[in-house]
Amino acid sequence: MLFRPLVTPFLVFASLLFSSIILSAAEARKPNIVLIFADDLGWKDVGYQGTDFYETPNIDRLAKSGMVFTNAYAGGANCQPSRACLMSGMYTPRHEVYAVDSTERGPKDKMRMTPVPNKSYLESRFVTIAEALQANGYVTGHFGKWHLSRDKSTLPQAQGFDVTFDKNNNSGKGITEDPKAVDTLTTAACEFVDQYRDKPFFVYLSHHAIHSPHQTTQASFERFKDKPPGQQHRDPHYAGVLYDLDASVQVVLDKIDSLGLADNTVVVFTSDNGGIQQSSQEPLRGSKGCYYEGGIRVPFIVHWPGTVKPESVCNVPTVNVDLYPTFLDIAQSEVPEGVELDGESLVPLLCGGTSLQRESVFWHFPGYLNAAVNRGRDPVFRTRPTSVIRKGDWKLHLFHEEWLLDGGREKIDTNNCVELYNIKGDIGERNNLAAVDKRKRDELLDDLLDWFNKTEAKLPTERP
Repeated sequence: MLFRPLVTPFLVFASLLFSSIILSAAEARKPNIVLIFADDLGWKDVGYQGTDFYETPNIDRLAKSGMVFTNAYAGGANCQPSRACLMSGMYTPRHEVYAVDSTERGPKDKMRMTPVPNKSYLESRFVTIAEALQANGYVTGHFGKWHLSRDKSTLPQAQGFDVTFDKNNNSGKGITEDPKAVDTLTTAACEFVDQYRDKPFFVYLSHHAIHSPHQTTQASFERFKDKPPGQQHRDPHYAGVLYDLDASVQVVLDKIDSLGLADNTVVVFTSDNGGIQQSSQEPLRGSKGCYYEGGIRVPFIVHWPGTVKPESVCNVPTVNVDLYPTFLDIAQSEVPEGVELDGESLVPLLCGGTSLQRESVFWHFPGYLNAAVNRGRDPVFRTRPTSVIRKGDWKLHLFHEEWLLDGGREKIDTNNCVELYNIKGDIGERNNLAAVDKRKRDELLDDLLDWFNKTEAKLPTERP
């Protein structure tokens, strides 16, 4: 506009050229992506979800500045399957990482079926989210827990990360200067951001906190040891390590801001699975390791200045397989050739949309995990072989022992092989509607069985 009084063909050309250069530079610098991944942090453990004892001021501030997803889920009910879903963008039947180490955990004489064997690593044939971003010009850094390797071909550096670093102080519950190596991992991630600030980067800060044993700094422990306990939460060690983790979130945000990168950086905060048994997730049923809400529903926040409206809330069900296509969408990148992703990009929701194309999300766990959970179905196992579908407000659990051994659909009215809940009206999964709304029960069951065929899901077999 400054040149308007002196318009000439040369100046018009120069102006257009300058605009083109600026536009190209803006397009060339794709948004940075930072994923902060907590370990075992439950949906009810954070301040913005209403914990009555723990304190998470920085996570709460992040939630207020971005979008909170109220119906966000992990791809699995414990560490390994959830991380495999995240990295591959695929549900468990595709990669067959179902559990930590084994799908046969617990008293074998109580198991009616032979579980599907577990793969305790993510095979190198899968193109990870890091490999996809790396191929599109991103510098990629992993800091912390990986939990998906068996040999050199499945380590982070072989799965798309330019830089990888891990440390975990795991010497037992108590007071330490660097609980769960939170400070060390955070510092390493910040140094990576500093070093590669002139390039688009992907940071996967995968904390060991707040997984047991629960360690905390002296200052954080002192903050909570004499605090009056809440009705739901009260453990000062648990509160302390969470407070230390919360502090690290702000350190990362401050580093990004100090480098002038905040406006071009997407920050995602979430957890790998639901909270542990010692930290009640009520009104959610159950905890880590089961497929009731307490085992799979997680905190999930997206902060994206200029795109995500502050203090926005999204109630659409999401699952962590969605992060792979979401990050590719943010990076303006195509899905790698030959890769079929199970998730859907959340960018339309981040831009103010109210729905996705898909109708349902799924879980499949064809094995056994020992140790019962709060208000669980079983007095011995956290979960027996089960598959789950959530479609809109409805959620159906299919229990394979009763389904495959006790008459299946023919005896569905009496064999207790399915449970049906309306999550919107019954978030605590207390009122089983399988015998009340048979039309909805059969609709979700048919959708789940069709999904088995689509994903070639393996099912447990009758024990000899």
